[in-house]
Amino acid sequence: MSETASTRAIRSPHDRLSTTAPALLSSLVPLLSEWLPRQRWFAGKGRPITGFQLVSATELLPCAAGGATPGLLHLLVRAQQSAAPPGAPPTVPPENPAEPATASPTGPAASGDCYQLLLGVHSALPPQLAPAVIGRPAGGPLHGRTVYDALLDNRLCALLLERLRVPGRLGGLRFCRVADSTISSGMPARPVTVEQTNSSVVYGDSYILKVFRRTAPGLNPDLELPLALARAKCGRVPAPAAWFETDPEAGDGEPVTLGVLQPYLSGSADGWQLALNALAVQADFTSSARALGHATAEVHTALAETLPTTELRRPQLDAVAAQMNERLVATARVVPALRPYCARLRTAFDDLAALGHDGRAWSAQRIHGDLHLGQTLRTADEGRWSLIDFEGEPSRPLAERRRPQPAVRDVAAMLRSFDYAARSGPSGGDPWSLEWARRTRAAYCLGYAEAGGLDPRSAPELMRAYETDKAVYEVLYEARHRPNWLPVPMAAVRRLAGAPASRGAADADSGAGPDLGGADGRA
Repeated sequence: MSETASTRAIRSPHDRLSTTAPALLSSLVPLLSEWLPRQRWFAGKGRPITGFQLVSATELLPCAAGGATPGLLHLLVRAQQSAAPPGAPPTVPPENPAEPATASPTGPAASGDCYQLLLGVHSALPPQLAPAVIGRPAGGPLHGRTVYDALLDNRLCALLLERLRVPGRLGGLRFCRVADSTISSGMPARPVTVEQTNSSVVYGDSYILKVFRRTAPGLNPDLELPLALARAKCGRVPAPAAWFETDPEAGDGEPVTLGVLQPYLSGSADGWQLALNALAVQADFTSSARALGHATAEVHTALAETLPTTELRRPQLDAVAAQMNERLVATARVVPALRPYCARLRTAFDDLAALGHDGRAWSAQRIHGDLHLGQTLRTADEGRWSLIDFEGEPSRPLAERRRPQPAVRDVAAMLRSFDYAARSGPSGGDPWSLEWARRTRAAYCLGYAEAGGLDPRSAPELMRAYETDKAVYEVLYEARHRPNWLPVPMAAVRRLAGAPASRGAADADSGAGPDLGGADGRA
C-alpha cells in the first residue's frame, strides 16, 4: 500500500513534526488501514484502501515520549481507494429510521476522500479508553506508544474547547470565535458516542462541538447558514459561538471548515423521538407539526432575506427534471420492485418540466437540504422548535449542497419523515397510524403557509416531484441496506404513482397521502 506526504503536510516552520511527516504517515498506514473502514463516518466502505496522503499535520499538544500526559495530533489524511463494483456503492448507516443514510459517491471522483483525525498519543492508556485505541505504531516518531481517537478522551476534548476560547493560529489550523460569545473555561467534556457522519462533544450543558470527519474545500453549510441566520436574528437555529478551519490545499478559495461550536439545547427532545412517543400512545401530533411548520418557514424566510436567491426557469426546471428521471432509471435497474411504477412516477418529473415550458418560474434559495424529524429539537418548557444540522447530505459535493433550491424540497422531505414515523411506530403502519400521518402532514403544511412560506397547496406539481424523488432515493437505500424497511418507501411509491394498493397493502396505503386541503391527491 502506498503512502505519500503532501507539501502541505506541515505548514508551520516551528512545528516539531516538520522533519518527521513522511515517517509519521508511514508508521500510521497499517493502523489506519484497519481502523478507518470500521468507523461509522467512513464513507468508502466496500472499496479497498490503496494508499494515504498526509494533507496536513499539527501538534496541538506535545507528544513527548514517556510523558505522563497524552499528546494530541491533528491530521488531515486523504484515503485513496479503488472504485466500487457497479451497483454496490458503500454507505454510512443511519442511527435511526428518521435519517436514511446517504450513499457515498463511487468511481474515480470518490477515490480521495479527505478525513479529519484527532489522535491522542499516550505511553500508558487508561483502561476506560480501551474502546478508543487505534494501535501502536511499529516505527516512526510515535513508535511503541498507543495512538487512539482523541474525541473519546474527555481531557483532550477539553483542550479543544480551550483552543476555541482563544482565537488564533496553531500550525495549519485557525481558531475563530464570535466576538460577543461567552465561552467559560473548564466545562466538563462529554463525547457523544452515537454518531454518523461526524463526531460531537458536549461541554457541560452549554455547548456542543461538531467535528466534521470528512472534509471538503469551502465553507461548510453547517457554519455558513447558522451564521447567516444569526445575522438575520432568526432564533430558530443555535448561533455558532466558535469554529476552527484550515486553508484550502490549493492555497486559494474559501477556508475548509473543520468544526463548529454551538449552544447545546439542554433538555430538548428531537422530533423523531417525540413523534414515535406520540404514536406509541395514539396521541395527536398536529399542534406540534403545525408549530414545526411555522419554524421551518421562519428559517426559510430568513435565509431568503440574508443570502442570494435565484429563479428556476425553463432550462433549470428541465435540468432538475432530467436529474430526477436519471435517478429513477438508475434505481429501477437495481430494485426490480420499482419498475412497474416507473412510467407513472416519471409523469411527476414531466409535469415539473412542463411548468417551465408554460412560462412558470420558481424561486430558489438556500435551504436546509437534509430536513427530517431527527434534525429538529423541541424545548421541554416552552415547546419551541429549533432546526439543527445544516450540513446537507454529506455525500453530495459541497458546491451542490450550497446551491439554491426550491424551499419545497425541505417541505417534501419532512412529509416523508412523518410517513416514516407512522410506519416505524409500535403499530407498524396500521390505519390509525396512517391517519395520524395524514393529519400531521396536513398540519405541518398549514403551519408552514401560516408563517409566510409558499403554501404547499399552491404548488402540487413541485411537491409531487420532490416527494417522488425523495421516495425513489429511499427505495434505493432500503433495498440495499435495510430490505425489511423497503415496504415503507414502496407504499409511498404506489401512492405517488396513483397505483392501486397490492393485496395485503390496501390498509397500509390508504392513509399515507397528505391532506393538502385542496391540492391534488398526488402531492
